[in-house]
Amino acid sequence: MLESSKIPTSYCRLRMSECTSKTQGYTMAKAGSNSTLEDEGCTNLSIIAVQKNIEEETDASCASPTLAQDLNREPVYNWQATKRSLKERFTFLFNNELLSDVKFVVGKGRQAQRIPSHKFVLATGSAVFDAMFNGGMATMSTEIELPDVEPAAFLALLRFLYSDEVQIGPETVMTTLYTAKKYAVPALESHCVDFLTKHLRADNAFLLLTQARLFDEPQLASLCFDTIDKSTVDAINAEGFTDIDIDTLCAVLQRDTLSIRESRLFGAAVRWAEAECQRQQLPVSTENKMKVLGKALPLIRFPLMTVEEFAAGPAQSGILSDREVVNLFLHFTVNPKPHVDYIDRPRCCLRGRECSITRFQQVESRWGYSGTSDRVRFTVSRRITVVGFGLYGSIHGPTDYQVNIQIVEYEKNETVGQNDTGFSCDGTANVFRVMFKEPIEILPNVCYTACATLKLSW
Repeated sequence: MLESSKIPTSYCRLRMSECTSKTQGYTMAKAGSNSTLEDEGCTNLSIIAVQKNIEEETDASCASPTLAQDLNREPVYNWQATKRSLKERFTFLFNNELLSDVKFVVGKGRQAQRIPSHKFVLATGSAVFDAMFNGGMATMSTEIELPDVEPAAFLALLRFLYSDEVQIGPETVMTTLYTAKKYAVPALESHCVDFLTKHLRADNAFLLLTQARLFDEPQLASLCFDTIDKSTVDAINAEGFTDIDIDTLCAVLQRDTLSIRESRLFGAAVRWAEAECQRQQLPVSTENKMKVLGKALPLIRFPLMTVEEFAAGPAQSGILSDREVVNLFLHFTVNPKPHVDYIDRPRCCLRGRECSITRFQQVESRWGYSGTSDRVRFTVSRRITVVGFGLYGSIHGPTDYQVNIQIVEYEKNETVGQNDTGFSCDGTANVFRVMFKEPIEILPNVCYTACATLKLSW
């Protein structure tokens, strides 16, 4: 082998010209690394030169037309011997013109990329590719356009099919998931879902939920819903909340397990409606907000609000009709309550252990109600959630009661939760559960008053 420092440019040109009259052999040229090329030339002749000199000064009659292109590639001749396993050989063929029998034009416009591939590899990894190349309506084209696929996602798919390697990141995971579903590669789908699951947080839960519903990924959607249930306030305050579609909004509002007060949920729905008006290029008016909310509005559980929350928010928003406002005010204040077209089923996502605190050790037969409130003042040493009271009924026989239960923050004289409801006792000395519409958060070292007012139902 001659040293490159001892080979002048003219010598390279002379020797390669002389090769044309001799028997076939192998010419080796080096431009940073060895490349082996089958060409007309002298047997076992070795030439080391700079790529620029070879491109500009070699004789066209001796040099291969693709010599300059192949100088930067790994050795073509006997490359198989350098690979120790089937995986290494297939990985070498990934995104490689060598032996390629099909090319894909992926993406649109200037962003499009021309990617070489091998039908056999694709068909063994994807039923969609198998049908494309070998099915009854197989394509005969050697160049296939894929304008709906991102080049980076398609390369991630091919890399997986050629080598089982997974290369996804936050910027490409959703497009890779789409591509994996499009070409029926469930193993790569699973890797994408696992990646999203590991990076799922309250501030991106709505964004991922939209994508999970779009790509029909029920496992990911379920995990998103669980995250939203546990951290509802943080989730709806994230930027992604106002970007969701109407169907996703409805799917969330239907849930019984959201951990948020209904008045705040209504405020979030109004904020979404304002963003939707802008997306639809509509003026952000009361009428248009009502219009875009559409089927989502009846899913807001106005009866779960306190009368103060309703009066300060929905009643003044203009989103409800005057008749609906009046009926809801009557629902809050009178008995029997008029029918309203809104769900009054409580939302509760409590996952802790339920404890009952008993006021009395035993109850005498003279227990009774006078129509005034029974009250207990209390504090707690750590944050808890109160879901309801246990109340006694008559021991003289089955009796129906109307009841108002409240928890009031003592120093502020502010009602933090209440419910007008009823219960039926069976004439025993048992305690009967009377529940709030939604759990009430009790803070440590704050004084509260628990109130219950019972009346007989006639």
